[in-house]
Amino acid sequence: MQLINTKKELKSYLSSQAKTKTIGLVPTMGALHLGHMSLVKRSIGENDITVVSIFVNPTQFNNKEDLEKYPSTLEADISLLKTASNKIVVFAPSSSEMYSGGITSKTYDFEGLDNVMEGEFREGHFDGVGTIVEKLLSLVTPTRAYFGEKDFQQLQIIRKLVKITNLPIEIIGCPIVREANGLAMSSRNERLSKELRKEAAYIYDILKAAKQKFGTKSANFVVEWVKEQFETHPNFKLEYVKIADVNQLKPVIRKNRNLKYRAFIAVYAGDVRLIDNIAL
Repeated sequence: MQLINTKKELKSYLSSQAKTKTIGLVPTMGALHLGHMSLVKRSIGENDITVVSIFVNPTQFNNKEDLEKYPSTLEADISLLKTASNKIVVFAPSSSEMYSGGITSKTYDFEGLDNVMEGEFREGHFDGVGTIVEKLLSLVTPTRAYFGEKDFQQLQIIRKLVKITNLPIEIIGCPIVREANGLAMSSRNERLSKELRKEAAYIYDILKAAKQKFGTKSANFVVEWVKEQFETHPNFKLEYVKIADVNQLKPVIRKNRNLKYRAFIAVYAGDVRLIDNIAL
């Protein structure tokens, strides 16, 4: 397994490979779990070379405390990756390596995709995401890049990023991987107490019930119903619930048979913020 820490070394390694080889990129912030591994395994199956980046990107955290609490587990991450393949290229740069000109974000026009849901509550978050993803895509120049649908809004923004930057890269969205109780896998789950982690199955249970109701009820009815369910649960604080079309991410006012929709949710379990979504 190749462990690379600098852009120069990564460029040198990739340029030494045959030009005809396909490259898959899996960008991560580390603290890897089976959700990440599903992306890695898909990349291995579809490409000659797989690059997994492990970098906690400071520009996408609007909460300094959240950044400080984000787990750093590089050795464990490498051990987990080895269970998939010994041929993975791990790129684990420092902040100064990725942001040599200063740790700041670019500003993008994502045509409103960044102003709803996560964008409402995390100012500047998607400019930070766009900045680091553009850096990684430009550096690795992969054939394909893999992102999980748990961060569905992020996935759509990255698809928009590739269009506006004219990068010839296929963006692959991969299904949400869940724990046995239905909780969407996330590095943040490690910060939950054993009891809260078990109880957090409630989030997915509510989403599944919302999906069922959406078949016969209006979007507004379903949203209000979800809010009521969390008002009665003592251990969770609902930050938002939205039903939006999957392309523009605009909240639905009246259902249109020609559009596809998802329900999106953000919930605090104690001081741990969890997000999830479900196709409707």
